[in-house]
Amino acid sequence: MNWEKGIVMRFHSNTVSIMNTKTKKREECVLRGKFKKQKIRPIVGDYVEYTLNEQEEYGKIENILPRKNNLYRPKIANVDQAILVTTLKNPFVDALIVDKFLIQVEKMGIDCAIVVNKVDLLQTSEEKELLQLFLDTYSPLYTTLPVSSVTGENIDKLKIIFKDKISTMAGMSGVGKSSLLNSINTGLKLRVGEISDKLKRGKHTTTYTELLHFDFGGFIADTPGFSNLELRGFNKDEIRDYFIEFLEFSPYCGFSDCSHTVEPYCMIKEKYEMGEIASSRYEDYVFIYEELKKRGDKRW
Repeated sequence: MNWEKGIVMRFHSNTVSIMNTKTKKREECVLRGKFKKQKIRPIVGDYVEYTLNEQEEYGKIENILPRKNNLYRPKIANVDQAILVTTLKNPFVDALIVDKFLIQVEKMGIDCAIVVNKVDLLQTSEEKELLQLFLDTYSPLYTTLPVSSVTGENIDKLKIIFKDKISTMAGMSGVGKSSLLNSINTGLKLRVGEISDKLKRGKHTTTYTELLHFDFGGFIADTPGFSNLELRGFNKDEIRDYFIEFLEFSPYCGFSDCSHTVEPYCMIKEKYEMGEIASSRYEDYVFIYEELKKRGDKRW
């Protein structure tokens, strides 16, 4: 019996959907008992080896191959890049949410791109200035793309970012992840939610993590939206390493273990005061540092 290689696309109640890496054919498989006994199970994005038997309804997962990485939230393995979708209107997404997500992908060593969706809604001068401030803050650090699934602005550029990679797309409910994916690849036909007029928050249209295949090549994980992020497995003294604009200046601080919060001769604080480090980024760093300090650096 030949072993085939596939990638985990989705979990059902008792089965796992696999896409064969060569034929792109979907197969339904079950886990062998040894995995259940050891309380081991693959996650979406895992590469597995499996067998098929014409006499049986489902294939069987024989082996889970080593992961190059995995994210906690969204829970997915072997990611090439993370795409964070955010909006500045309907709903407004606070920069703290953006920065907490960026910390997670930096710790995992995963490339990240930021998509600002629904830019067609930004009509007033104040709203356009807000968009420009966001782009000025994040574009020097990450690929940052203003897009609109309504007007089609920069959708072709977004396709290039996704092509031939395993990506995870995440963001708060209502930012339009499903609409963007439908614009990029109409064959996906994802269900699109509405925004609650009262709460200005999106209705969840995705309740599980699923890996989707683009017609033009590559995979995307469509994941449930989030409204906040808990920093699991972090302590306050490592956060400074994940604000990438700090890395150039921190060697010049007066203390090698400078927290960039209260110490004298801190180059990061000097650059912040000089406007060379974005105020929102530094202030979010201090907020997160103090938040973790209060928790006692528990790695739960």
